[in-house]
Amino acid sequence: MRIGLLTEGGYPYAGGEAGLWCDRLVRGLAQHDFDLYALARDREQEEAGLLALPPQVRRVRTARLWTDAGSEDGVRGGALGRRARRRFATLYQELASAVVHGAGFEAAGEGSGGAGGALGVRGAPVEADRFATALYGLAELARDEGPLHVALRSETAVRILERACRAPGALRAARAARVPDLLVCAGHIERALRPLSLDWYADPHEGEAAGGLGSVDLCHATSGGAAALPGLLAKRFHGVPLLVTEYGVRLRAQYLAAGDAELSAPVRALLASFHGLLAAEVYRQATVITPGDAHARRWQERCGADRAKMRTVHPGMDASRFAEVGEREEPGEPGTLVWVGRVEPAKDLISLLHAFAEIRKEEPEARLRIVETMPVRPGPAEAGTYLGHCKALAAQLFPDEAAGMHAVGENPVSFEELGDPGASDLAEVYGAGSVVVLSSVVEGFPVSLVEAMFCGRATVSTDVGAVVEAIGGTGLVVPPRNPRALAEACVALLRDSGRRERLGAAARARALELFTVEQNVAAFHSIYLDIVSHCPVRRDAMDDAGDPLPFSHPAEAHVPGHWAARTSGPSRLPSWAPSAEGGRREQLAGVSQGGGEGRA
Repeated sequence: MRIGLLTEGGYPYAGGEAGLWCDRLVRGLAQHDFDLYALARDREQEEAGLLALPPQVRRVRTARLWTDAGSEDGVRGGALGRRARRRFATLYQELASAVVHGAGFEAAGEGSGGAGGALGVRGAPVEADRFATALYGLAELARDEGPLHVALRSETAVRILERACRAPGALRAARAARVPDLLVCAGHIERALRPLSLDWYADPHEGEAAGGLGSVDLCHATSGGAAALPGLLAKRFHGVPLLVTEYGVRLRAQYLAAGDAELSAPVRALLASFHGLLAAEVYRQATVITPGDAHARRWQERCGADRAKMRTVHPGMDASRFAEVGEREEPGEPGTLVWVGRVEPAKDLISLLHAFAEIRKEEPEARLRIVETMPVRPGPAEAGTYLGHCKALAAQLFPDEAAGMHAVGENPVSFEELGDPGASDLAEVYGAGSVVVLSSVVEGFPVSLVEAMFCGRATVSTDVGAVVEAIGGTGLVVPPRNPRALAEACVALLRDSGRRERLGAAARARALELFTVEQNVAAFHSIYLDIVSHCPVRRDAMDDAGDPLPFSHPAEAHVPGHWAARTSGPSRLPSWAPSAEGGRREQLAGVSQGGGEGRA
């Protein structure tokens, strides 16, 4: 089987959790061939280079999303002709009209959406159909006439957006858009639609060098958004089935990123609607959708995903690195709490520090180790300010303590970075603690909790994201933003070593059963076979001269419908049976219904 793996900002570039699970997947399925189609988000990613790829990777195609349009590999140059410009204006007007009428993701400031409110799909299906028609029309225009990057940023595109925003029925926030807002919005839409202009969709019969996604048996998009857009076009042009995997919902990440980027309200509203419509189309066209947990599944369902297409596949993690610590009988340092992760406001370390103050009242010898796995980049970033605020609060709540008059004072709270002398290895960090704590107010899949489970450690965590799904009944769960409840749960485990051991053993068994690389690879292997068996790509066999071979497919391959579909009557008739048989089937159904009414 030949798989087209579609990525954005991850594999095969070095670094990132998404790159790790993709690399493990490719290496675990050595019996299949992989073609990699990667979109790079920034310069740093490209400068980091590519990972060492296994031999089953036959081809690597890359494109840039961070450069000026037209300068990256794979995007052809040139401007559109007069007839093509008129065609573009018609299609872009349809796209803009669907976006500004808000038939997508609930935008900031609209109704109950707000900055942190409930979000979801809104609007009539007709707007989603208009968006899809315009999207595929633009893709066909790019295939026939050339790239669209100039047209998508042109004055024509901006004027079309402006007219759409002023039209009746437009989003309230979009009606306030000014020219600078429209320019920013047009730039974001151009970057999102840049895969339309790539040369990845050549006909598979044009030769091995030209055959792109049309030559694969299955497209596997490792996220939604721009990464899945080539898969949509491969299905549109060549009938290739699409599998979409999201371990972090791309639509949610884009909404949060728009808020962090300090974009204006009109821009946020327009981009939220655009990405919502794109996500809904991706979910509608996907053959199978594989969320990583119930939290991601709920987001996808709210954004229009069909529940019948969804199969949860938990992330696969390398358990071998934690095996030595997990098999130890040592309980860890007594009275030590461990927190591991990236220091940012969503992790709510402020509540953790206040909870630890309550813990110290009950357990004066308790200690808290805060280990940062992804240090903040230099600069006045919000996360860096947050780390400084946490350190200042810890110094205020817990003055340095000394065992005697001649001893050096020491703070019971330590801030460390992974790789420091006392925290050189992640497994040893977890193994040094008696209890592992997670205090987040926003969380997707809790990687740190699963790592602690592999190490056989009891956990106390807040009920956010997929926490309950991950730990099951192997740890204590408390409400978020509740320092007192967090403190009481930690004290209960610190005082009961037997309970900690039982929970730790159960947690390790659960992690080994559900969250290993082996189970992840086996699940995707089964899904690949299932998709290809039910949705094969129909291609005409060609001879050495490039001419189609007659009788290369049996006649049965061209018969639509199911061969033996069950009916309401006693007979089994094919769905393609002639009308007489259809009338007979309806007659049998009517007799059956009439008999039922008589008995009633």
